[in-house]
Amino acid sequence: MDIIFCGTPDFSVPPLADLVAAGHNIKAVFTQPDRRKGRGQQMQKTAVKIEAEKHGITVHQPKNLKTEEVVDLINDLNADLMVVVAYGLIIPQNILDLPKYGCWNIHASLLPRWRGAAPIHRAILAGDDQTGISIMQMEAGLDTGPTYAMYPTDIRPNDTGQTLHDRLSFMGGDAIVSCVNQLKEGTLASAKTQNNELAIYANKLQKSESVIDWSQPAEQIERQIRAFNPWPGSQTEINGETVKIWAAEIIKSTDNQTSYEAGKITHADKSTLIIQCGVNQLSISEIQKSGKKRLSIAAFMTAKTTWFN
Repeated sequence: MDIIFCGTPDFSVPPLADLVAAGHNIKAVFTQPDRRKGRGQQMQKTAVKIEAEKHGITVHQPKNLKTEEVVDLINDLNADLMVVVAYGLIIPQNILDLPKYGCWNIHASLLPRWRGAAPIHRAILAGDDQTGISIMQMEAGLDTGPTYAMYPTDIRPNDTGQTLHDRLSFMGGDAIVSCVNQLKEGTLASAKTQNNELAIYANKLQKSESVIDWSQPAEQIERQIRAFNPWPGSQTEINGETVKIWAAEIIKSTDNQTSYEAGKITHADKSTLIIQCGVNQLSISEIQKSGKKRLSIAAFMTAKTTWFN
């Protein structure tokens, strides 16, 4: 099939690569403009642009899709389908209507749960047992269009925002190829309307959310640590030092531990740091001091003897 592909970050790369490998004709790729990043503020290509150039695909990087020139460009491409995944730009209705079969979105949740910008992180944070990939017909509303298929995956006890991101990214590639092939063969089932009453929105992550509130239960804080890994991370102040906590294990409090104040260190030695939460405790296993590299708790605590002597 003749496809226009729209995407920007790493998450979008496997779907593009898989569509190419499946033999579909990617007539053009649309991705966000290159930006300066890092300490040296060097101009960097988007992950999707790098992948597209590997396959010799024409790349377009408009700042928005509202100009007459962009509309004419997409119209002239005469595509069967536009596939969108983590593009980051609003696609107006007049463009959604241009391809023969409209525009499909690869969304990282089981819609209508977790519409919006941060479905992967919100699913972990909420303690969901499952999430997955939805292939959706795009319309003007935010992730409100009818869905063709859903591909579930369990959220594992050790999943972080990064590990779940990566798994769903590859699942997205498999899912879109399956659905596009079914469309081509005429075997694709009709899209199903979402139940808006079940919709939950996954608000964009904010850096302010990274601060740990030790008055919350240990289970909630442990989910936060995993959900916000790698960004925005989970930070706190311990004995006057700001640190990020990257991994921790829940410890059920015993009767003689319930009197500790939330946020207080209940045990510390050369390989252990345990902190009281609103309910139960967390044993920290990976930590990072500001401006330094991540360390196992044993490596970190060897330099913190004043915390437990």
